[in-house]
Amino acid sequence: MLLFKKKFMDAIRSGEKTQTIRLWNHCRMRTGQRSYIPGAGYIRVLSIEPIEVDELSDADAVPDGFESAEKLRAELNSLYAEQLAAGHQAYRIRFELMSPDEQQRARAERQEKKRRAREATKD
Repeated sequence: MLLFKKKFMDAIRSGEKTQTIRLWNHCRMRTGQRSYIPGAGYIRVLSIEPIEVDELSDADAVPDGFESAEKLRAELNSLYAEQLAAGHQAYRIRFELMSPDEQQRARAERQEKKRRAREATKD
């Protein structure tokens, strides 16, 4: 699951925001993985790559929903001050929102998985 601030939801749902930068002590996702964004739905992870925050350009900022690299870095510094200080790696995660049909299948699969888990605990 990927969490986002409310201010990004419209851009994610419209397909304008197609990437996020996360700082982790180790990579927590993989290319091809399906994930979920509350308020937007299921996404497909297209790629994940380690990046250097200081090397982000304006072209990197736009698909992340920012006008400039300066504004993106300011947001990252605000959100991830502790992780930056601890030397965590920055990762660029490119994603796409799944189609309505794919969303429906993903919800059905999730419900079935929950049902099976409930039944397994009854035994």
